[in-house]
Amino acid sequence: MGPAPVPNDLPLTPPVEPVEPAGPVEPSGSPSPTDAPAPSGAARLGERPSRGDPAAPVVLVEYGDFQCPYCAQAAPALHELVEVSGGLVRHEFRHFPVFQIHPYALTAALAAEAAHAHEMFWPMHDLLFAQQDRLKDVDLRMRAERLGLDPDLVVGDPAQPYGDAVEADYERGVAEGVRGTPTIFINGQPFRGRPELPALRRAVVVAAAAADPSVRRLG
Repeated sequence: MGPAPVPNDLPLTPPVEPVEPAGPVEPSGSPSPTDAPAPSGAARLGERPSRGDPAAPVVLVEYGDFQCPYCAQAAPALHELVEVSGGLVRHEFRHFPVFQIHPYALTAALAAEAAHAHEMFWPMHDLLFAQQDRLKDVDLRMRAERLGLDPDLVVGDPAQPYGDAVEADYERGVAEGVRGTPTIFINGQPFRGRPELPALRRAVVVAAAAADPSVRRLG
């Protein structure tokens, strides 16, 4: 089965990849709202998926696309960054499907958001990037089954309610100057350069030291 049609209400001028955001942007990466968690299966519009210490002084926001090869290359480094940070970094993921050049990016984002509603975003995130060349509906269903989720929930009509969260991320990214993927903000400041571990570690130390001068190194 091919990809789902692109909703008419999503912006129709998505960016090309990979480029860096240009011009001033509003601070990004503020802590998620403290509203009560949504019930399992409900779309979690105000609660973006994140991993790392919720109280971490450094918040790294990634705008990503599950069909973007550069996002797949960055994923291991971002994961390791959180693991070695000792609680210094929280990684927050926001959807930015570049659907005009990535026909399966939107349906993959919906599947990931459906998994997020069942506390399984990061396992789904890792599986999607691990086999990025297999993002058709049948592949998304297989990943859901592998995670113990109902495969009928991640594709087709049942996945459509999660589109609001994907669209909200996309629109916020556009407002913040995102023009390609992956785009990364560290404590609200755009990260410029290749998203590789050494460069990310240096940027995190700088951001942490700005908040707490006692911070000198990471890990």
